[in-house]
Amino acid sequence: MAKRKRAKNQKKNELDNLKWEVADDLNLSHDLSQGGDELSVREAGKIGGKMVKKLVEKGKEALNQEDSRPRRK
Repeated sequence: MAKRKRAKNQKKNELDNLKWEVADDLNLSHDLSQGGDELSVREAGKIGGKMVKKLVEKGKEALNQEDSRPRRK
């Protein structure tokens, strides 16, 4: 398997894991496990919105860690 394809699959798996984590937090994992057909637009939006918030938080943390590293000259 090519490197790019592996990286793409890994990212997809990470996003799926995040989706399930958020659905559990919102008590929507049962509806999601049924294929997502039972989710209303509002519920799906809540999952997506919370996923975005968590991704932004992770990005900020990564930037803060990068800023705290000593700079090379």
